[in-house]
Amino acid sequence: MAAMLICVPLILATSNPSGALPRPVAGQRVVLNPNWRHRKPTTTTTRPRKGTTTTAPVRSAPVATTTSTTDPSPSSTTTTLLIFSPIVTTTTTLSPTTTVPASTTTTLPAPTPTTTTSQPTSTTVPVTTTTQAPAPSSSGSWWHPPTGVLPWQWEIDHPLDLSSATDMGTNDVLPNGSSAPAPVVFDIDGILNSAATVAALHAQGDHAICYIEVGTAGNYYSAADEGIATTYYAQYQAAGVLGNKLPGYPEYFLNINAAATVSITEAMINQQCAAKGFDAVETDLDETYAGGDGTTGFTLSEADEVAYMSTLANYMHRDGLAWIIKNPDDTGDNFAATMEPLADGVLTEQCNQYSTCSALSSYFGHKAIFNAEYNIPTSQFCANDITLGINGAYFPVNLNGPRSPCQ
Repeated sequence: MAAMLICVPLILATSNPSGALPRPVAGQRVVLNPNWRHRKPTTTTTRPRKGTTTTAPVRSAPVATTTSTTDPSPSSTTTTLLIFSPIVTTTTTLSPTTTVPASTTTTLPAPTPTTTTSQPTSTTVPVTTTTQAPAPSSSGSWWHPPTGVLPWQWEIDHPLDLSSATDMGTNDVLPNGSSAPAPVVFDIDGILNSAATVAALHAQGDHAICYIEVGTAGNYYSAADEGIATTYYAQYQAAGVLGNKLPGYPEYFLNINAAATVSITEAMINQQCAAKGFDAVETDLDETYAGGDGTTGFTLSEADEVAYMSTLANYMHRDGLAWIIKNPDDTGDNFAATMEPLADGVLTEQCNQYSTCSALSSYFGHKAIFNAEYNIPTSQFCANDITLGINGAYFPVNLNGPRSPCQ
């Protein structure tokens, strides 16, 4: 192991003249060593659940958010349009004795010319609206992950090694000690992995999910890594759409309301996911409006996130890609249910540890659900996942190959 830690950084240091920052291992925070570059962090600590700051946070209460969208659910916050509070939502009474100045009296046409009607001044009453996702795109065809038992692997630490039993999940065991079924779905990094890797997975009958980030951007990859002239990070930076720093990571929040963010992200989906033959896209950090990952530096609402992700999801579908929504149970509102019509599956982290699995109820029975737990053993969550139809597994937080699936 020591030899690997010495060898790999030296190779990356000599082959990455672009100055791209090292990408932190998923689930870990990084303290960068200024003396050498590498992908693995020199110092790591276990990353707490999004939106928490303690080693073992408690997230039993919904995340408090402020939104301009009126939501009738109890967990959402109300706007300053108090006319929609529970006190007066039943009826809105207009005064029947509105006095209209003579200057605003309008003679309305009538069969009898002697009849004159005074038209009252108009009173504008706001209309309660509920954030809804647009209908799914009807054009194109794409993979729909089936419900039921769907063995899967999640490895985004390094390029998938097709010859590694650990990476390919062929040496894993179930909680009862028997051999686990080999994965038939692989969720892997969209930039690090090649079209040849995706084709090899397809050749053995498997499906491949393309992991990308859509709510933040980090300077992790060189232009050569991405196969383009200018890195996506540099494009976001030049467009002025980078906001506050994501706590614990060398990444910056994206302004999801900016047209440039949409166009650059769509290009990444096309070039890294569709062009390589992936079957689906896992969109990490697709719920930054909720504030659980940190303050973005932008004024974002649930409606903004719905518009952004609906645009991207329909783009994926037109490109022949399924959309795997990420952690919608984190937001403390109805975001998960709102996006369900567009999402083809969902990947959640630690929904058993933090008691948020029920927020995915709109997906139960008709959408594939994948759950990764990091801090509790399979004995404490597999029974619940199996009952709910969730494909659960225990993973190390760095997502580097090992896994302990429930079934």
